[in-house]
Amino acid sequence: MSDAPLSPLDPVAELLARTPARVLAGRAGPGYRTATWLQLREDHAAARDAVHAELDLDRLGPLVDEYRLFAVNTHAGSRTEFLTRPDLGRRLDGAARERVTAECPRGADLQVVIGDGLSATAVAAQVPALLPLLAAAAAARGWTFGRPFAVWNCRVGVLNDVGELLDPAVVVLLIGERPGLATAESLSAYLAYRPRPGHTDADRNLVSNVHARGVSPADAARRVAALAAAVTRAGASGVGVKEELPGLAATIPPPHPGELP
Repeated sequence: MSDAPLSPLDPVAELLARTPARVLAGRAGPGYRTATWLQLREDHAAARDAVHAELDLDRLGPLVDEYRLFAVNTHAGSRTEFLTRPDLGRRLDGAARERVTAECPRGADLQVVIGDGLSATAVAAQVPALLPLLAAAAAARGWTFGRPFAVWNCRVGVLNDVGELLDPAVVVLLIGERPGLATAESLSAYLAYRPRPGHTDADRNLVSNVHARGVSPADAARRVAALAAAVTRAGASGVGVKEELPGLAATIPPPHPGELP
């Protein structure tokens, strides 16, 4: 007879290890326990700091020299204006348009732009690993890789200006997501095929939740490259192009007999 415990794993501990959500946290009277409350305050402070932080290229380390990164601005002249006037963050200002036109070659197969968005913290955490992987993926496919650059006070709509100025086949915008209480380091990669003024989110594809407990930089780079190839083949991006995730179907159980699929 085995002396091994019948349940070697604590099911509650196993559940909590799978999610950053505050479940089964317990309570003290009508409120959280002290440790839970303090962690909540810490996470909330990190989210606020991420929203108000400014993108510092020095935090991207050797990428600045390796890719000759430079930064330009949108019409939002400050973080306060960026947060209160989202429309201003969707357009490059005059000086930015001139510099991008002067320093970035036109017609690249893949053009990467780095935007602070709502979390410069996410950019500093994820871009140093992700950008080289995207460059390598482009080289492996024989694509030309445009000179990357960063945009301060950036919204997703900047994609349209980049497409108009540089006419790349695919533009990828790496942008900080709105931070939550689970993480302030989550990055999104928006893709657009030959974006132009007037295009909307319906004309874009997205790989989101790139962070330590979400999509890894390696997986994100593979998915972005596959999507870039798909939109190039289709001659369009957005709702008409669906991302293929072959491993996903295997994780979804079949419906029970008589249950609608």
